[in-house]
Amino acid sequence: MGKRDSIDGRHRFAGVRARSGRDGTGRLVLNGSPQTPASVDYSVLDLADTTRLALLVTARAEGDFRQQALEVLEVMRAVLSERSEPAVVTSLTVFLRDGVDQRDCELLLAEHYGPGAPVTNFVVQPPCGGAALAIEAWAISGGAVRLERFGSQTLVVAYDGMRWVYCGGIAPEGGTIHQQTTRGFRELEGLLREAGSGFENVVRTWLYLGGITVPEAGSSRYQEMNRARSDFYGGIQFGRSLRVGQGGHRGFPASTGIGTGRPGLVMSCMALETEREDVFLQPLENPQQVSAYEYDRKYSPHTPKFSRGMALVVGDYLTTWISGTASIINSESRHAGNVEAQTEQTIDNIERLIAAENFDRHGIHGAGATLADLAKIRVYLKRPEDFLKCRAICERRFGPVPAIYVAADVCRSDLLVEIEGVAFSHCNRDER
Repeated sequence: MGKRDSIDGRHRFAGVRARSGRDGTGRLVLNGSPQTPASVDYSVLDLADTTRLALLVTARAEGDFRQQALEVLEVMRAVLSERSEPAVVTSLTVFLRDGVDQRDCELLLAEHYGPGAPVTNFVVQPPCGGAALAIEAWAISGGAVRLERFGSQTLVVAYDGMRWVYCGGIAPEGGTIHQQTTRGFRELEGLLREAGSGFENVVRTWLYLGGITVPEAGSSRYQEMNRARSDFYGGIQFGRSLRVGQGGHRGFPASTGIGTGRPGLVMSCMALETEREDVFLQPLENPQQVSAYEYDRKYSPHTPKFSRGMALVVGDYLTTWISGTASIINSESRHAGNVEAQTEQTIDNIERLIAAENFDRHGIHGAGATLADLAKIRVYLKRPEDFLKCRAICERRFGPVPAIYVAADVCRSDLLVEIEGVAFSHCNRDER
């Protein structure tokens, strides 16, 4: 299927491993000089003539912001330079300890990438461990890959009969959070249209909201964001250009709605178009959770319009995007105040969501994934002091999956941890 590798020697995914970039002594070689690198893990997915990479890099908590950022970029360059074919970075999520560093980071990225800069989101979510920044990067290589840029916030990546549209960096300002969210969705819609697509093709969204649990307009900012999302999604038939699984339900995009340390809102999305007959979507729900869009009104007068996950079947391959997941059974938060129990429950929820039994439940047979199939995770922690406890459980349950841990508020006051991820696995076409 693919492989995972990392500079610090942790490996996953069966198959030929990517070279680790070490010089045989346990040190990363940068520009010919052995150094102690930033922490970097990466996953590699080989699909015929195309290779996709996910890199998760956390700076060392040493030096000023510029020093840490340059080290992170150099480590990423070192990993990508070892590929047999040139790899293009398509999207970045930059997690910042302090929002005042964003401008410096923008200048460094412009200098590093030039006109080929990836679509980038800047999010004030301090990396756990004290680093000034961490970066999640997605890259792609292959002779059949075609890129088309529409300004700095939109990139189209086409290969193997599929057309992916990445939009990001939307940060609407001014007005209420309902107004900001509405403007943000309209901006994303405009970017998609400029790229020849539409919001109905969106399969995944990310919504980073400052003061997520703060009261606003008689409810909370998160609930007001949900109200705006519900209003905007009204009438949109998601996935109408793609086949759906045997369950027949098109649902809503997978999504993460998470807090950030800066006021306002940052938004991004990913859309897919294809005419291939062997490609179809399936929104996923967890059998032990009430669907978010069916929550009781006591949780939100306008329910969160997202699916727990989104599965994409492409021939014999399965990609599963896992929405932001927390310690919730049915619709109730569990294990108040106990980050270890909440982390275990959150991982249980992810495991059940992507299991073959749940795909069977959705009418897709011969498909599914395990925790070992995860290519990367993001872990959001309400309390930074819970980092070591949470990480120990994640490493035990997930194994050495590439991960970034950041401090971020969660949408409910009693939830301490939220995890999202993406899994790649095989399908058995004979069983479908």
